Amino acid sequence: MLIFSLVDLMDEQKCYEFIVNILHPDGLHCPKCETPVEQCKVHRRGRVPLLYSFCPCGSVYNAFSNTVWKGTHHRCSVIVRILQGFAQGTPTLHLAKELGIDRKHLLERRHKLQGFVENNCFRKPLPDNVVEADELYQNSGEKGVLHPDPEDPPRRRANKVRGHGTWDNDRPPILGIVGRESGQSRIEVKKTVDDKI
Repeated sequence: MLIFSLVDLMDEQKCYEFIVNILHPDGLHCPKCETPVEQCKVHRRGRVPLLYSFCPCGSVYNAFSNTVWKGTHHRCSVIVRILQGFAQGTPTLHLAKELGIDRKHLLERRHKLQGFVENNCFRKPLPDNVVEADELYQNSGEKGVLHPDPEDPPRRRANKVRGHGTWDNDRPPILGIVGRESGQSRIEVKKTVDDKI
Protein backbone atom coordinates (compact mmCIF):
# COMPACT_ATOMS: atom_id res chain seq x y z
CA MET A 1 0.00 0.00 0.00
CA LEU A 2 1.38 3.39 -1.01
CA ILE A 3 1.26 5.91 1.82
CA PHE A 4 2.07 9.54 1.17
CA SER A 5 1.07 12.88 2.62
CA LEU A 6 0.12 16.07 0.82
CA VAL A 7 0.33 18.33 3.88
CA ASP A 8 3.56 19.95 2.69
CA LEU A 9 1.74 21.07 -0.46
CA MET A 10 -1.22 22.57 1.39
CA ASP A 11 -1.52 26.31 2.02
CA GLU A 12 -1.17 26.88 5.78
CA GLN A 13 -3.05 30.20 5.72
CA LYS A 14 -6.03 28.71 3.90
CA CYS A 15 -6.03 25.72 6.25
CA TYR A 16 -5.99 28.10 9.22
CA GLU A 17 -8.95 30.06 7.83
CA PHE A 18 -10.83 26.82 7.19
CA ILE A 19 -10.30 25.67 10.78
CA VAL A 20 -11.28 29.06 12.24
CA ASN A 21 -14.52 28.99 10.23
CA ILE A 22 -15.33 25.56 11.67
CA LEU A 23 -14.40 26.34 15.28
CA HIS A 24 -15.68 29.93 15.34
CA PRO A 25 -18.56 30.32 12.84
CA ASP A 26 -19.52 33.64 14.48
CA GLY A 27 -15.96 34.95 14.35
CA LEU A 28 -12.94 34.51 16.59
CA HIS A 29 -13.23 36.24 19.96
CA CYS A 30 -11.77 36.13 23.46
CA PRO A 31 -13.04 32.97 25.21
CA LYS A 32 -13.20 34.83 28.53
CA CYS A 33 -15.00 38.12 27.72
CA GLU A 34 -16.19 37.66 24.10
CA THR A 35 -14.17 40.63 22.77
CA PRO A 36 -13.70 40.22 18.97
CA VAL A 37 -10.14 39.38 17.92
CA GLU A 38 -10.03 42.59 15.86
CA GLN A 39 -10.09 44.58 19.14
CA CYS A 40 -7.21 42.58 20.63
CA LYS A 41 -3.48 43.01 20.11
CA VAL A 42 -1.18 40.37 18.67
CA HIS A 43 0.71 38.87 21.59
CA ARG A 44 2.92 36.33 19.80
CA ARG A 45 3.54 35.25 16.21
CA GLY A 46 5.62 32.13 16.89
CA ARG A 47 3.31 29.75 14.98
CA VAL A 48 2.11 31.82 12.01
CA PRO A 49 -0.61 31.68 10.74
CA LEU A 50 -1.76 30.72 14.27
CA LEU A 51 -1.48 33.95 16.26
CA TYR A 52 -1.72 34.46 20.01
CA SER A 53 -3.91 37.46 20.84
CA PHE A 54 -3.85 39.64 23.96
CA CYS A 55 -7.29 40.79 25.05
CA PRO A 56 -7.95 44.01 27.04
CA CYS A 57 -9.32 41.73 29.80
CA GLY A 58 -5.81 40.28 30.20
CA SER A 59 -6.40 36.92 28.48
CA VAL A 60 -3.96 35.46 25.98
CA TYR A 61 -5.59 33.05 23.53
CA ASN A 62 -5.51 31.64 20.03
CA ALA A 63 -8.00 30.01 17.67
CA PHE A 64 -7.59 26.65 19.42
CA SER A 65 -8.21 27.89 22.98
CA ASN A 66 -11.18 26.16 24.67
CA THR A 67 -11.63 23.76 21.72
CA VAL A 68 -10.84 20.11 21.11
CA TRP A 69 -7.54 21.27 19.55
CA LYS A 70 -6.39 23.17 22.65
CA GLY A 71 -2.68 22.61 23.23
CA THR A 72 -2.06 20.83 19.93
CA HIS A 73 1.28 21.25 18.22
CA HIS A 74 0.03 20.08 14.82
CA ARG A 75 0.28 22.45 11.88
CA CYS A 76 -3.01 23.64 10.44
CA SER A 77 -2.48 21.54 7.30
CA VAL A 78 -2.10 18.41 9.43
CA ILE A 79 -5.31 19.20 11.34
CA VAL A 80 -7.21 19.66 8.08
CA ARG A 81 -5.87 16.33 6.78
CA ILE A 82 -6.89 14.64 10.06
CA LEU A 83 -10.41 16.06 9.77
CA GLN A 84 -10.59 15.01 6.12
CA GLY A 85 -9.41 11.50 6.99
CA PHE A 86 -11.95 11.16 9.80
CA ALA A 87 -14.78 12.43 7.59
CA GLN A 88 -13.86 10.07 4.75
CA GLY A 89 -13.44 7.05 7.01
CA THR A 90 -9.70 6.64 6.48
CA PRO A 91 -8.44 3.96 8.89
CA THR A 92 -6.63 5.42 11.89
CA LEU A 93 -3.49 3.35 11.29
CA HIS A 94 -3.23 4.48 7.67
CA LEU A 95 -3.72 8.13 8.65
CA ALA A 96 -1.20 7.85 11.48
CA LYS A 97 1.44 6.41 9.13
CA GLU A 98 0.73 9.05 6.51
CA LEU A 99 1.11 11.93 8.96
CA GLY A 100 3.79 10.45 11.20
CA ILE A 101 1.52 10.59 14.26
CA ASP A 102 1.21 8.03 17.04
CA ARG A 103 -1.78 5.79 16.27
CA LYS A 104 -2.99 5.69 19.89
CA HIS A 105 -2.94 9.49 20.12
CA LEU A 106 -4.80 9.80 16.81
CA LEU A 107 -7.38 7.20 17.84
CA GLU A 108 -8.06 9.09 21.08
CA ARG A 109 -8.53 12.27 19.04
CA ARG A 110 -10.89 10.46 16.67
CA HIS A 111 -12.98 9.12 19.54
CA LYS A 112 -13.20 12.57 21.12
CA LEU A 113 -14.40 14.17 17.89
CA GLN A 114 -16.84 11.33 17.24
CA GLY A 115 -18.17 11.79 20.76
CA PHE A 116 -18.87 15.48 20.08
CA VAL A 117 -20.74 14.57 16.89
CA GLU A 118 -22.72 11.84 18.66
CA ASN A 119 -23.73 14.13 21.52
CA ASN A 120 -24.83 16.94 19.22
CA CYS A 121 -26.55 15.14 16.37
CA PHE A 122 -30.29 15.44 15.88
CA ARG A 123 -32.28 12.31 16.74
CA LYS A 124 -35.91 12.25 15.69
CA PRO A 125 -37.77 8.99 16.41
CA LEU A 126 -39.06 6.98 13.47
CA PRO A 127 -42.83 7.33 12.94
CA ASP A 128 -43.26 3.57 12.43
CA ASN A 129 -44.73 1.11 14.91
CA VAL A 130 -42.70 -1.74 13.40
CA VAL A 131 -39.01 -1.46 12.53
CA GLU A 132 -36.19 -3.78 11.53
CA ALA A 133 -32.73 -3.52 13.06
CA ASP A 134 -29.31 -4.97 12.29
CA GLU A 135 -25.64 -4.25 12.84
CA LEU A 136 -22.52 -4.47 10.67
CA TYR A 137 -18.78 -4.23 11.04
CA GLN A 138 -16.96 -2.55 8.20
CA ASN A 139 -14.40 -5.00 6.83
CA SER A 140 -11.62 -4.38 4.40
CA GLY A 141 -10.02 -7.19 2.51
CA GLU A 142 -9.87 -8.96 -0.79
CA LYS A 143 -12.32 -11.84 -0.43
CA GLY A 144 -13.59 -13.03 -3.80
CA VAL A 145 -10.87 -11.24 -5.78
CA LEU A 146 -8.68 -13.48 -7.95
CA HIS A 147 -4.99 -13.57 -6.98
CA PRO A 148 -3.01 -15.28 -9.74
CA ASP A 149 0.30 -14.36 -8.08
CA PRO A 150 1.21 -17.08 -5.51
CA GLU A 151 3.26 -14.46 -3.64
CA ASP A 152 0.07 -12.42 -3.07
CA PRO A 153 -2.46 -14.82 -1.52
CA PRO A 154 -5.99 -13.57 -0.77
CA ARG A 155 -6.79 -12.52 2.77
CA ARG A 156 -9.43 -14.83 4.21
CA ARG A 157 -10.52 -12.34 6.84
CA ALA A 158 -9.56 -8.70 7.26
CA ASN A 159 -10.11 -8.70 11.02
CA LYS A 160 -7.94 -11.11 13.00
CA VAL A 161 -9.24 -9.93 16.39
CA ARG A 162 -11.48 -12.48 18.09
CA GLY A 163 -15.04 -11.50 18.92
CA HIS A 164 -17.11 -8.55 17.79
CA GLY A 165 -15.56 -5.24 16.86
CA THR A 166 -15.81 -2.47 19.44
CA TRP A 167 -15.06 1.23 19.83
CA ASP A 168 -11.86 0.34 21.71
CA ASN A 169 -10.36 -1.82 18.96
CA ASP A 170 -11.20 0.77 16.26
CA ARG A 171 -13.91 -1.41 14.69
CA PRO A 172 -17.11 -0.16 16.31
CA PRO A 173 -20.41 -1.69 15.26
CA ILE A 174 -22.69 0.31 12.98
CA LEU A 175 -26.28 -0.18 14.05
CA GLY A 176 -29.24 0.68 11.88
CA ILE A 177 -33.02 0.56 12.02
CA VAL A 178 -35.49 0.94 9.16
CA GLY A 179 -39.19 1.69 9.48
CA ARG A 180 -41.35 -0.83 7.65
CA GLU A 181 -44.04 1.67 6.71
CA SER A 182 -42.09 4.86 6.12
CA GLY A 183 -38.85 3.37 4.80
CA GLN A 184 -36.94 5.92 6.86
CA SER A 185 -33.73 4.79 8.53
CA ARG A 186 -31.46 5.71 11.41
CA ILE A 187 -27.82 4.67 11.42
CA GLU A 188 -25.45 5.15 14.35
CA VAL A 189 -21.94 4.11 15.26
CA LYS A 190 -21.95 2.58 18.74
CA LYS A 191 -19.23 1.59 21.20
CA THR A 192 -20.46 -2.01 21.45
CA VAL A 193 -23.38 -4.04 20.12
CA ASP A 194 -24.89 -3.87 23.61
CA ASP A 195 -25.49 -0.10 23.33
CA LYS A 196 -29.05 1.10 22.80
CA ILE A 197 -29.81 2.80 19.49
